[in-house]
Parts: sequence; C-alpha cells; structure tokens
Amino acid sequence: MTHLKVVAPSVLASLMLMTGCSSSSDTIGGAIADHTHGAGPNGGVVFGLGSQHAELTIDHGKKECMILVLGEDAITPTAVAATELVLNTRTTKTAEGTVVSPMTVMMKPADVADGKASKFVGTDPGLGNIADFTGMVSGEIDGKPSHGDFQE
Repeated sequence: MTHLKVVAPSVLASLMLMTGCSSSSDTIGGAIADHTHGAGPNGGVVFGLGSQHAELTIDHGKKECMILVLGEDAITPTAVAATELVLNTRTTKTAEGTVVSPMTVMMKPADVADGKASKFVGTDPGLGNIADFTGMVSGEIDGKPSHGDFQE
C-alpha cells in the first residue's frame, strides 16, 4: 500500500503531461492542470492540443473545418512544424435527431511559411450537418506526438 501512494502521484503527473494544454499559470510541477477556455479568436471552441492551445471552427456550408494553433494566450496564432493533423469526431445528432456518423478528417496546413503553419484545414461531407461535435485532434507537432479533446 505504501508503494501505491508513491507511484500514484507520478502516474497522475505522467498522464496529465500527455493530455491537455499548458501555460505557465496552468502547470503544477511540470504537470498540466485542468482549466477552461473561452471562445477562440474566430468564435470557435478552444482546447488543449499537446503543449499548445488550438481553436476548432466548422463552416457547415463549405463542409470544412479549421484548426488554428494558438499561443499561450489562447488568442494569437502560432506557427508549428506539422505536416498534417487528424480530426476524429464521435457519433452525434443534429437538433432534429438525425444521427451524424463518426468522421476522420485529414487536415493539411493552409498557411505554410518557413516549414511551419498555424492553420490546418480539412473537409468531409458530414461537416455539413449542424450538430455539436466532440472528438479528438492528433498529430506530430514540433516533433512530438500531440493530441487534444474538443467539445463544441
């Protein structure tokens, strides 16, 4: 039982480092603490993406989604080295009750300069549905595997 008390905090810290976002005010001993985000600079949902913040916006008319990587202030676009992000959504429903199947959307950089980008865009016919999407974004950012959960 004594060993469990010593191991549990280090395991918790490791798990916290693997998820969420960080900013200097949101870390505890190098581990990432829970916090909330407001609306993004484009009116989208802000979430933690590895050690970054990111904003997800969906243009239902274009059936397009955009991830904007943000700086520590969760407002300013920040370019990162990444060739692709992957957005995975869970099953959801429209307000009318129509089931929207899960999607995997490959998102490519849209504003590459000097091998880095802050904006990633992808399309899928399912994005034309007006629904509250939840899911995960993943990819390799600045040479490190990164992921984050979002909820509209």
